[in-house]
Amino acid sequence: MSASAQRPIGRWGTPLTAGGPAWLRAAVIIGVLAVAFVVAQTCQRSQIRLTKDEAIVKAKAQVDFTPRRTQIRFLRQGLGSEPFWIVSLSRPGRQPGSFSELAVVRIDANTGRVKDVRLPR
Repeated sequence: MSASAQRPIGRWGTPLTAGGPAWLRAAVIIGVLAVAFVVAQTCQRSQIRLTKDEAIVKAKAQVDFTPRRTQIRFLRQGLGSEPFWIVSLSRPGRQPGSFSELAVVRIDANTGRVKDVRLPR
């Protein structure tokens, strides 16, 4: 019996072999897993888990006045384009275009953590 007759033949007529040294196969598997992990982490950081309404509720909890006007904007900031809700809460002043109370709250749209509260005085 010849050597080729003893080898099992695959679906497309090629011999079934192990595919190279074991260390090379392990390195390829580890490399693929590392790339998958990095991609998963990158995608997870950019997700928006906090809704607009939830961000408004969190922002209102950060101020000691009852706002009569609310504006909200979604921005991506920084080199990693991290998602943030920027919530402006205000009470109009006596003169047009003025405020008696004003607060700007920056909330991480992924984690829901309040990053910054600005109360101009």
